[in-house]
Amino acid sequence: MYRFFDNMFSCDARLRRFISVFGPLCVLMAMISGSCIRNDIPYPRIPQLILSIAAEGESRPALIDSASYSAVVYLEEQVDIRSVKFNEFSFTEGAEVSEDLLSGSYDLSSPIVVTLSKYQSYDWVISADQPIERYFEIDGQFGESVIDVVARRVVVRIPEFENLADLTLVAAKLGPADVSVMSPALNPGKIDLSRPLVVDVTAFGRTEQWTIYAEKTDVTVQTVSADPWSQVVWVYASAQAYAEIGFQYKEASSEQWIDVDSKYISGSGGSFSCCIPHLHPLTQYQVRARAGEETANTLTVTTEATLDLPDGDFDQWWLDGKVWNPFNEGGVKFWDTGNRGAAIAGPSNVTPSDHTPDGSGRSAKLSSVFAGVFGIGKLAAGSIYTGEFVRIDGTNGILAFGREFNVRPTKLRGYFEYTPVTIDMAQSPYENLKGVPDSCQIYIALTDWTAPKEICTTPSRRSLFDPNAPEVIAYGEMTCGKATGGYQPFEIELKYRSTSRRPRYIQITAASSKYGDYFTGGNGSVLYVDQFSLDYDY
Repeated sequence: MYRFFDNMFSCDARLRRFISVFGPLCVLMAMISGSCIRNDIPYPRIPQLILSIAAEGESRPALIDSASYSAVVYLEEQVDIRSVKFNEFSFTEGAEVSEDLLSGSYDLSSPIVVTLSKYQSYDWVISADQPIERYFEIDGQFGESVIDVVARRVVVRIPEFENLADLTLVAAKLGPADVSVMSPALNPGKIDLSRPLVVDVTAFGRTEQWTIYAEKTDVTVQTVSADPWSQVVWVYASAQAYAEIGFQYKEASSEQWIDVDSKYISGSGGSFSCCIPHLHPLTQYQVRARAGEETANTLTVTTEATLDLPDGDFDQWWLDGKVWNPFNEGGVKFWDTGNRGAAIAGPSNVTPSDHTPDGSGRSAKLSSVFAGVFGIGKLAAGSIYTGEFVRIDGTNGILAFGREFNVRPTKLRGYFEYTPVTIDMAQSPYENLKGVPDSCQIYIALTDWTAPKEICTTPSRRSLFDPNAPEVIAYGEMTCGKATGGYQPFEIELKYRSTSRRPRYIQITAASSKYGDYFTGGNGSVLYVDQFSLDYDY
């Protein structure tokens, strides 16, 4: 033991002598070398994403946009937008969150910002969409009441011969359903609008003051607007609420007016509209409304062109290595598939086929297959869509949905043949579908996106097409969950949310497993599609 301490002290003495001689030089060298060493390895850039979000009283699921780091919750009228409670909120594992939305309530009358952080910070903007139905209707009024939500005023036009002090109220609603009270109460019956009527609307302990004005008009019927499509024109008119309304049209070069069939006319409360079908593209027409024997002002419109759906016969294919592409080599790309992603673990699952409805040309064969090795993998549904496969993200795909398209078709037609198998692969949130028959889906949408829509199937930051998104102008779909036993024709009518909004993009998608974006479906389900085309008439 003594030898141990002797050696220790002896070494310590030698160490002190070494430091006294060479220490300053070592420190200088360390300072020089330290000033040259930098940490050039950057922190990994991993976007921190909201995976799910839900609020009490939702009218439909929230829209999560991982590209813009935003989320919109859609609320029923009866929800207090200034006191919204969330019952679901999940985000990328390991992220720190600036606000735990599951505790307390939040004022979403204006957007709030929640920051997710891990290496970097990502500000998510969360907002609410809460449309409230409001109306005010007087018996015999002209046109529809103008309701200005910002100024909290209502303007109703009354025919010149009516007594403003002795009007009949048909219906009124100025606040959210079931939770608002109007004072004075606006019940159906006699009402005096000879001077502005002030109404207090109270909901959730807050009161808004609305003012109702009546204006006299000597106009009996008015053609308000017209929206020309390719072979259809939509016309809107105002008249007295109980008027016998009609519409007329003619080619601008013709002298003969044609009455619109009553089955194409609808409306109430002084606001009327009609659909005029069976017109010619790129043709000038004149349209007008009428009430009884009196005709309204004339509007002149020109119908749009019609556009064919490029490569809707699916005859053009190119094999690039083991990846089949639904276009010629060097040709224009309008359609694409998920084959580049599926090819990671196997062959293309969207391929050309000689099996067609009429025995000529080619069709697209879409197959749902297990993609993986050594029994490890997931379902890859066959899909073909208007857009482009952008890149591979791990074992998933990043797609760009949509092709430029600025006219308004009414229907998508085509042929399909489907042979489903039982769903044997399922992931969240569709685990409960395991064991039921698979189903295919074909849908069409028109949107006013400003650029192609990025689609990501990676579960941790999934961003999919939402038919209820505000950018969607028109949408239609077809789902089939049984074997067709051969080709069947299909027709999908587009349901428009606006006749005046002009689309910028068209999105058509066909998939052999409806829930393939969630890696859910039957290994072996097969869908054939062919001869897709667009209609422009009703």
